[in-house]
Amino acid sequence: MNASNNVAGNGSETLRFRSLGGWVERPIDLQPELKGHAHADVIVIGAGFAGLSTALELSALGASVIVLEQEFAGFGASGRNAGYLLGSMGIECEVFVKRVGLEQARTFVSFYDEAVTYVEGRFAALGIDCDYIPSGVIRAAVHPGQEKRLRANMALGHTLGSVTRFVDQAEMRARGLPPAFLFGSEQRGGTLNPGKYIGGLRRAAIQAGVKLYERTPLVSYSEGQVITCKTPFGTATAPVMVMATNAYTPQVGLLRNKVAPIRVSAIETEPLSTEQLAALGWKGREGIITPHYTMESHRLTAHDTLVLTVKQLGYAYGSKTPNIPDYSAYAALARVLRQRFPGLQGLGIQHCWSGYVSGAYDFLPVIGTTGAKQNIFYTAGCSGHGLATQSLMGSLFAQRINGQKPPLLSALQHKTPSMLPEPFQWCAINTALAAARLLDAWTDKKVRKDSALKN
Repeated sequence: MNASNNVAGNGSETLRFRSLGGWVERPIDLQPELKGHAHADVIVIGAGFAGLSTALELSALGASVIVLEQEFAGFGASGRNAGYLLGSMGIECEVFVKRVGLEQARTFVSFYDEAVTYVEGRFAALGIDCDYIPSGVIRAAVHPGQEKRLRANMALGHTLGSVTRFVDQAEMRARGLPPAFLFGSEQRGGTLNPGKYIGGLRRAAIQAGVKLYERTPLVSYSEGQVITCKTPFGTATAPVMVMATNAYTPQVGLLRNKVAPIRVSAIETEPLSTEQLAALGWKGREGIITPHYTMESHRLTAHDTLVLTVKQLGYAYGSKTPNIPDYSAYAALARVLRQRFPGLQGLGIQHCWSGYVSGAYDFLPVIGTTGAKQNIFYTAGCSGHGLATQSLMGSLFAQRINGQKPPLLSALQHKTPSMLPEPFQWCAINTALAAARLLDAWTDKKVRKDSALKN
């Protein structure tokens, strides 16, 4: 399969689109398709962070597990994200409190923060080297006008148990962070290579005896005491099924009125030279996100490239997930690169990619069970912050399937608002995305105006 082709950039450069994420390649040991019939204690649909973590935790408890993956492990959002191991700083606390109240919001904060600790523990337990740098993540403002909103979210987060600290301009400069980022809120965590992380989970799952069937999409499934999953060339049965398909979940007939797939895009630069790295500073390589309404993320990789993500989101009519270039989003990210890093004007962009995350109207995770026997578990709605939480979800699901009642899993239950039918959903989501772009454009205009006055 041709993983890339050239697409037009922002008028001055050509970007190479990757139909895979920027962190993964098709495995050389691609696992066989499911042919014929297979049976296990649990069937997991989807080989991303949630699916493989669930399979590994269940296998450790003695269960036999089948994982069905339509392409290969990490093909979806798990291999396309920015690689931030981020806790509760990634959520909008005000939205959570308004939706579920203070007490339950505290539980969600705990869930996000415990997930960081869980993933760090898995690196050691499973022997996964994924270029993890525990340097912290900073939500960094690009304009003084963002301080009020940033501090308000910090204060509410502290009330809910989120541990963050304010980093002023003097400290930002002393630490060598890029000067475009003025001040911010910092939390523990860091950055990693998500392709190496998902590859490590895949290797561990295969070694643990998990039956991973790649290139095996789920065609349909039937509910009952025993669940039957149909694939193009076979069937799989089990008394329990876990749907770990995130943004693809509506397409398999579940959560169609609860979550929607949102397209997120990324660009990666060519490697910085030794001189460019020295001039840039940023020795701590902290992950940076911004408090825009549609955030920007900026990070250095282990191979000395810059990866920028988000800035512009998209929604395809009917909750579709076409694996196609998003020219407008790449151009927006290219402009951000030049604006935030003026000293790197000559740095080329080597490739770009897009992927899909799932989100609910209230931005809360969507977790629960369904089916006539309540033996179908599902997890979705991570809204772009699923690397840590979806990994931990595997442990919580495994405990619940094993007959335990993890308090954290029970505390996450809530009523998810229903989506609108099409075409109203397309109108509502795209109107909201357009409004966020306008607000962020106003902030960026002020940044450019201030920069021009200084020069």
